[in-house]
Amino acid sequence: MKKLLDIRKTSYALASKDGNQAEMTLYGSIYEQQPTDFWGDPVEGQFILLDEFLRDLEEIKGCKTLTIHINSYGGDAGVSNTIHNRLRELADSGCAITCVVDGVAMSGGSMIMCAADNVQVYPSSLVMIHKAWTFLFGGYNADEMRKTAEQNDAYDKMQAEIYKRKTGLSDTVLMHMMANTTYMTGREAKEKGFADEILEGESAQIAASADGRTLYVNGRTMHLCPGMFAPDTIPTVSPAEQAAAEHINPPENPGDEEGGNSMTTEELRAQYPDQVAEIEAAARAGVDTSPAVSAERSRLAEIDEVANLFDPDLVREAKYGDTACDAKELAFRAAKAAAKQGSAFMSALGEDAKNSGAKDVGGSPAPDAQEKNTPAEKFAAGREAAKAALNK
Repeated sequence: MKKLLDIRKTSYALASKDGNQAEMTLYGSIYEQQPTDFWGDPVEGQFILLDEFLRDLEEIKGCKTLTIHINSYGGDAGVSNTIHNRLRELADSGCAITCVVDGVAMSGGSMIMCAADNVQVYPSSLVMIHKAWTFLFGGYNADEMRKTAEQNDAYDKMQAEIYKRKTGLSDTVLMHMMANTTYMTGREAKEKGFADEILEGESAQIAASADGRTLYVNGRTMHLCPGMFAPDTIPTVSPAEQAAAEHINPPENPGDEEGGNSMTTEELRAQYPDQVAEIEAAARAGVDTSPAVSAERSRLAEIDEVANLFDPDLVREAKYGDTACDAKELAFRAAKAAAKQGSAFMSALGEDAKNSGAKDVGGSPAPDAQEKNTPAEKFAAGREAAKAALNK
């Protein structure tokens, strides 16, 4: 195999064989350019950088097959979309693309994954999709915040288009999955169409902290971004085990004059990416894939498709309440509630009319029944009435 590029600290490896077959390893967070620290120095770690990716893509544009190994927590949504679209362009030109999820494909990583014609996952692989985030600092008025929300809506629609092409799921289902920050094991990803093939080989071992904000991949600590939480299907560790896990084989910091163990989370995450891919197998071994569980997932998915049409309380009761039901029964219950509400309204309207006394108010007399006095007669009657009033 002819080596085109060496494995870099910041990015990934790319190799080609005979100009027909290529293999790419995409490990790390996704950025437009090399991230820097407060002083402007490059941040140590593994990153998928747009300019490097585009440059390296030129090296393999004539290949007939491309295999991508990915392990990414995501990053810049715009960059992820660009990489996805360039890979699709490569696929449309006749290159067969396979993506293997070695560990995780979250957020932007899942968008890149979906560019592949054939996505291969281990039972313990982890795929996550969610709605776009924006970090705001400073002061903003309502119009400015609405504008930001509209931008996020556009990014969400963009992501849904990517997922819809790969899975065939509807916009409604995908938007609900994204809103719920949906995590999927390898088998779940295949069931929903995000993956095409299950690999039954050795893969990662994953556990989560009790609060769900930290993953332990082969004993290595992986802190999730703010707002991200590990799914309930990943086994958790006790506080004592968590403390021990965070000190297993601490890496040596070359910059420490005493050879100490001080290392930032990003440095730890970047220096040991391969270990992240090994946490999931045992964690997923106990995942129930029985027909009953599959039926329950289908029931919830069908409710999600129509949830926005009904009262949220009815939807929650249908999904998780004591009288849980399917989407058809939910629609029937909603119709009954609407009919009951309409009947109560008409009853109250009738009661209001009854109590108003409006029925006792007579109408104006017909023209024929009104007096037909002449003006002179009316004047005389008025004088007599005035005299009577004065005599009193």
